[in-house]
Amino acid sequence: MSSGDVGAVVRMVALALIAVGFWFLGKYDTGMPDPKGLDAPKTEFSAARADATLARLLGPEIPHPVSTPENANVRARIQREFAALGVATTVYSGMGCMGRAKYGYFVCGTTKDVIAEVQPGEGKAIVMLAHYDSVPAGPGAADDESGVATILESVRAMKAQGIESKHPILAVITDGEEAGLLGADSFLRNAGWRARVGVAVNVEARGNQGPSLLFQTSPGDSKLIDLYVHAVSARETSSLFAVIYKLLPNDTDLTVFLEHGLTGFNFAFSGNLAHYHTTLDRRANLSLSTLQQHGNNMLGVVTALERTDFASLKGGNDVYLAVYGTWLPRIPMGWALPLAVLSFVLLLVTAYLSRTGANGLGRWAAALAMPLAVIVGCAAFGWLLFTIASLVSGQPDPTYAYPVWLRFALAFGVLGIAVLCTRMAQPRLAALSVWFWFSGLAVVTAALLPGLSPYFLFPALIASVLLLIQSRLPGAWTGVSGDIALVLAAVPALVIWLSLTATGETVQGLSLHPLFTVPAAFAVISLLPLAPSLRLSRSAWFGSFGAAGLAALAVAIVAGTQPAFSAIAPQRLDITLVDDHIDNKAVWIADTRAPLPPSVRAAAPFSAKPGKAYSTSFGSDWFAPAGAPRYIPPTATVATVPEGAGRRVTLTLHGSNQTNEMALMVPNTAGLKWFEIGGIRSAVNSDASPRGTIIGCATEDCRNQTITLDLATNKPVDITLMEQRFGLPPDGQKIAAARPKEAVASQSGDTVMVLKRLTIR
Repeated sequence: MSSGDVGAVVRMVALALIAVGFWFLGKYDTGMPDPKGLDAPKTEFSAARADATLARLLGPEIPHPVSTPENANVRARIQREFAALGVATTVYSGMGCMGRAKYGYFVCGTTKDVIAEVQPGEGKAIVMLAHYDSVPAGPGAADDESGVATILESVRAMKAQGIESKHPILAVITDGEEAGLLGADSFLRNAGWRARVGVAVNVEARGNQGPSLLFQTSPGDSKLIDLYVHAVSARETSSLFAVIYKLLPNDTDLTVFLEHGLTGFNFAFSGNLAHYHTTLDRRANLSLSTLQQHGNNMLGVVTALERTDFASLKGGNDVYLAVYGTWLPRIPMGWALPLAVLSFVLLLVTAYLSRTGANGLGRWAAALAMPLAVIVGCAAFGWLLFTIASLVSGQPDPTYAYPVWLRFALAFGVLGIAVLCTRMAQPRLAALSVWFWFSGLAVVTAALLPGLSPYFLFPALIASVLLLIQSRLPGAWTGVSGDIALVLAAVPALVIWLSLTATGETVQGLSLHPLFTVPAAFAVISLLPLAPSLRLSRSAWFGSFGAAGLAALAVAIVAGTQPAFSAIAPQRLDITLVDDHIDNKAVWIADTRAPLPPSVRAAAPFSAKPGKAYSTSFGSDWFAPAGAPRYIPPTATVATVPEGAGRRVTLTLHGSNQTNEMALMVPNTAGLKWFEIGGIRSAVNSDASPRGTIIGCATEDCRNQTITLDLATNKPVDITLMEQRFGLPPDGQKIAAARPKEAVASQSGDTVMVLKRLTIR
């Protein structure tokens, strides 16, 4: 290797280290606060005090889903905490129903919300919002008892400050959120309570660590973002978050408020997804720094709202993103497209002013293809590396517990693809093509997906101005002034895109590897005009690519040899007894997306591979025979009234005393138009799902609930009734006990499902 090659390689390594440095800043420089102790001033939010409150709320730290005895115990503890602050509470009981008609799924139930009158006043209220129920599998320390503790500590701090609010303040602690946002729906179905809502501030969790993100607001958010910026010192938000959130199968109580056209802020933390909705969602695993930022957000925003005229919060939409938890550059959404076009025009001017005889069509085509080649190549190589790790591991997500090795592999892969593509263009055309891509994508996203546009627009605006200036200076493109301009142009892209690379794992881990490789590729292409490989000999260029590629492959193999799960990042595995009176059999189901652990397989004769365990199953599961049905099945008293070509059917359900939830599945052939439960009528699209319409009833009173169905046919209809009970019989508990320490129950946990077919004639 020549001395020129050595110097070029050194420069390439330096650029790679710069990129890694920006990744570390994005990963760890989030501006999260240090937790304040018990000795913090009484007027401030203290994570230590909130944690002590959380301990009292949780008590024995056992699951407390809606309509269970422990749910009632937690509710009573919440009321005691408010009483100790001198705040009166009432319990509002009502029926809530939430549905997603386009998916053919509905759930209803009777909930008990705790409503606290924090501050009296006239007009619309500030609503501090959280939920107190947990999923059946876990104690819900983070999700969302931490939200309740956040509200209580914020109320305590406001009392110490001496509340001087223009508005009344309510704390609404909802029930049944995990079952389907039922408490929020019940609260807002009451016209009196709904009329009192001015602005809602919701606190939630999808993990137990990491920054408390402002991930959603009501439409017309410009004034809300202004208030947020002035209310808190550590800002973690982006207009992209709302775009991503819409793609996730998650909702929060604020969803219901927004559907009613109300104004609101939604805060949540999402670090350490492995503990979300599992038995590990315990107080000991909750980050106090996260709790501190959660409280700073709640207290800061509510305190700012106390002095704000709600009418002044109406405005347009902004596009924005936080930088290192401190800066929040933002512009009105309507400016995004004109500014994107401006950046593109500035680049056209730059290209014209710096034209040379090397501007052939072939050179331009190769240069313009270079950024696309890097992005596609990084995504494809990332897929290959993840696939290799999966094949070595034998697990669908080999990096769930130990992601660091695949992270290294993906980083080497991005480096290798970048090196491979550097010979496609000379520095001037490389720079112009990179920023033409950024500007072009800024135009496209500003027009079609505005929330994403600042990730392209902000770097493109800065780069287009810098490139225009330096194009007229001596040493442009390849001299000192050119290098300085290219470095400065790259910095915003490195900051923005490598921060996104670092935080993308919180969505679903590295199983969504494109959230690592694609943002990393957008960061790396900003450095391509500086790439030393432009001056490498062909052998050194190919050797550098080969070294990075082989390193990526080798590290991916190492990643595959690591355990997929650990005690702190365990496999999600639920055991269900399906007591099937339709097929006249009982079946054990092991619900997991990964291979069955040997210890569980040894506890029962589970199938060699996942399959359809019973006739009404919707998916494939590991299953084992459990003998004959053992429980009395649910039934229903049926009353039918003809209605034209169809009929109205009233079902009075009869479940056992152990029932926690009931459900019925109505086939599409029934032509179901609407159903009514507890006085709430819901319209149905009977063709939304090929499996039919599922109507769930998630509280203990559902065992004797009455449901009316409006059917479009008089022909016989077979409806499936389902009764769900939390927990397992003794023989099932033995199977559950066979779970290794690297596996836990999650979501609904271990359950019994009793199925029965009801024919309506």
